[in-house]
Amino acid sequence: MAKPKKQPRPKAVTPKGFRDYFGQEVTQRTEMLRTIAGVYHRYGFEALESSAVETVEALGKFLPDVDRPNEGVFAWQEFDENDQGDWMALRYDLTAPLARVYAQHRNDLPTPYRRYAMGPVWRNEKPGPGRFRQFYQCDADTVGTASMAADAELCAMLSDALETVGIPRGDYLVRVNNRKVLNGVLEAMGLAEDAGARDNVLRTIDKFDKVGEQGVRELLTKGRLDASGAFIDGVGLSDDQAEPVLAFLTSKAADTGGTLANLRAAVGASKMGAEGVAELEQIGALLDAGGYGSDRIEIDPSIVRGLGYYTGPVYEAELTFEVLDEKGRKRQFGSVSGGGRYDDLVKRFTGQEVPATGVSIGVDRLLAALRAKGRLSAEATGPVVVTVMDRDRMADYQAMVAELRNAGIRAEVYLGNPKNFGNQLKYADKRNSPIAVIEGGDEKASGIVQIKDLILGAKIAESATLEEWKERPSQFEVPRGDLVAKVREILDSQG
Repeated sequence: MAKPKKQPRPKAVTPKGFRDYFGQEVTQRTEMLRTIAGVYHRYGFEALESSAVETVEALGKFLPDVDRPNEGVFAWQEFDENDQGDWMALRYDLTAPLARVYAQHRNDLPTPYRRYAMGPVWRNEKPGPGRFRQFYQCDADTVGTASMAADAELCAMLSDALETVGIPRGDYLVRVNNRKVLNGVLEAMGLAEDAGARDNVLRTIDKFDKVGEQGVRELLTKGRLDASGAFIDGVGLSDDQAEPVLAFLTSKAADTGGTLANLRAAVGASKMGAEGVAELEQIGALLDAGGYGSDRIEIDPSIVRGLGYYTGPVYEAELTFEVLDEKGRKRQFGSVSGGGRYDDLVKRFTGQEVPATGVSIGVDRLLAALRAKGRLSAEATGPVVVTVMDRDRMADYQAMVAELRNAGIRAEVYLGNPKNFGNQLKYADKRNSPIAVIEGGDEKASGIVQIKDLILGAKIAESATLEEWKERPSQFEVPRGDLVAKVREILDSQG
């Protein structure tokens, strides 16, 4: 009889494109989400938590790859008794679920409906450095109003949120543009009805930040050599046809008035283009009235995000400070947030146009930016550790830790093998604990406790002489009743 094949052990590896997050990272993200939620709530937005799973039908045409439902998103088919069923997918953003929720519950929701949502989303895409298949988004949207005041408010709220989490004024800029202006430029070029040529122009415009004005000019006309020396075919427009696009992309002036005047010239006689410029003018006036100057939010025609998605104003928050990349080169951190008006999304469900606008913050990118600037500690401070000198007196140690916790101090009792006291201090060190509390039999009999400042002790051990060590003790003997007061004093001194 053949010997049964031994089942191999599963490999303890993280799936490709995913990663694990430990204590400090989770705590920092939770705190950031709480802070941003506070800003959104202050603006009158209500929280919404929708399902992480949607039908592929509900995700609709904005699915990354609509012809292959299991590409672009993580999708699967649920079969019924007839071997038929719906395709289901993990959400790839928080906006498509909002459209479904609003269409489903619109009779019970106020109009306009102002909601914020936070949570993970999933993309079945090729992972890369800093690019994961699961990441957090933090969205706020207003559904049911066409007023430019809703768009201006989101830009202001985004500015406030960035400053509240620790990005000071001068280190970020919210840039605003309008898709209608770009459509007006396409009309002025005579391409409004030529879908193929229009899409080619839009793809070229999207490369403006990489290749600049001359690069776009070449790609719109005869083509260009890229950095590797390969020739990239151009769209084939004449220089005159390409001019409105270049005028649009380079229309930013020294002030808002100048930028708007340049945009009016770029759209020519296009009615849609003029409407887009007028909307930008309204947004600018509303932001100015709220005290949001060009040092925080500005009109910038070079922002061309979401070309196939947004229908009106678009906005993007960019961090303007420099960081070092993996090769030690200086570069600007770049975009951490974006959004815009998407008046067609809910219409898919209702058949009626429902205006909507929203913004999304990339939480993980924002956290990475704060860490890069040294505004977030890379290491978490652990709990106060109450050591165990006598396992038969565990109740005494639990009483101590309860007192500390009731006073709002993070604390724990050592629950490993207490036989080796050195191992307890090693544990506290591994936990990055600020303080160790010690009460042996002699301390118990005398009514005292020993409180060891582990952070100060480590600093003294690094460089202090014996005399300095004696002058700056890191261990204190205090009456048992003063335990909480002394621990709090030391924690305050540690900052």
